[in-house]
Amino acid sequence: MMPAVAMFRLPYASHATIVRQTAGEPDDLYSCSELNGRRGFVVAPFESKRTQPILLIHPDETATIAVEDLPIQDDFGSSGMRIPLQNPSREGSPATRETYADNFSTFHARLQQGTFRKIVLARCADENLDEHVSPVALFRRACECYPRMFIALVSTSRSGCWLTATPEILLEGSGGQWRTIALAGTMQLQGTQLHGEGEQIHWSTKNIQEQRYVATYIAECLERFTRDFCEEGPYTVRAANLVHLRSDFTFTLPDNGCVGDLLYALHPTPAVCGLPKRETFRFIVDNEHTPRRYYSGFMGMFDPDGDTHLYVSLRCMNIEDGVCHLYAGGGLLRDSICEQEWDETEAKMETMKKLICS
Repeated sequence: MMPAVAMFRLPYASHATIVRQTAGEPDDLYSCSELNGRRGFVVAPFESKRTQPILLIHPDETATIAVEDLPIQDDFGSSGMRIPLQNPSREGSPATRETYADNFSTFHARLQQGTFRKIVLARCADENLDEHVSPVALFRRACECYPRMFIALVSTSRSGCWLTATPEILLEGSGGQWRTIALAGTMQLQGTQLHGEGEQIHWSTKNIQEQRYVATYIAECLERFTRDFCEEGPYTVRAANLVHLRSDFTFTLPDNGCVGDLLYALHPTPAVCGLPKRETFRFIVDNEHTPRRYYSGFMGMFDPDGDTHLYVSLRCMNIEDGVCHLYAGGGLLRDSICEQEWDETEAKMETMKKLICS
């Protein structure tokens, strides 16, 4: 049995942290509320179920290493830490343009009927991977290409091997001070825009409305746990060749022992699910062509009494022998157009494709 191991680099950091569980398997959890009073590296799926649980990796061994010193292979020498390719059985198949269009029609009909205000449609695509390219090499490339993003590589027998380069904070905290963000709306930078931070972007009504839905939902969630919170934004932020609208929420909690309950309220946010949340969540699970698995879940270190860094698993891929399963999605509103939404997922997948083709 191969040990569960995770490696992550925080935005703008020069070092990566490696976490390894040396004995037994990660804890299987089936609700975010079960994280109350626990600590470790969390790997959470979009939908928690018996065959796809929330995984809590115990940090039996930890180490830090400069990104520039990361090996191009998986062997970490004297540390004994490796990123093994563990491949559990997976459901579904990549979505063709035709199957995506069918999904879009089914999802969009509910928006036109007024059943949903917003819903996120995701898809999967496969890319071949050179057998000589290791997961650690992909992780290092991601760190070098995307200094603004949270980069994580994780491998367990239950989840398989996943790499993410994501800009979206689900929850961060240290010393009793907490923050989360509302990140939604997407536009692609082109030409001279690639030299800036998106200052010249003109946001459409659709993107502004989509981001406002997410921000309002997060504020309503926080109101159930604290009166001490502040919202700033929205403002434009860059992530690779894309820009998004972001609002920041900072807050304190009267009891850090309920952080798992807060995560249960937040996840999945409307940024990856929709509104109303529970109805769109169930519709996605029942109707999306390819199961999301650990895409649009979240991962990162969790310690309510120490440092917590949890990020939504966006711009991610599941790595198997010789193939990478890439995932991306986009928020649909009533005026969404299928071709434009497909192009948005293509642009988001470029984040991972760039690493494979480097």
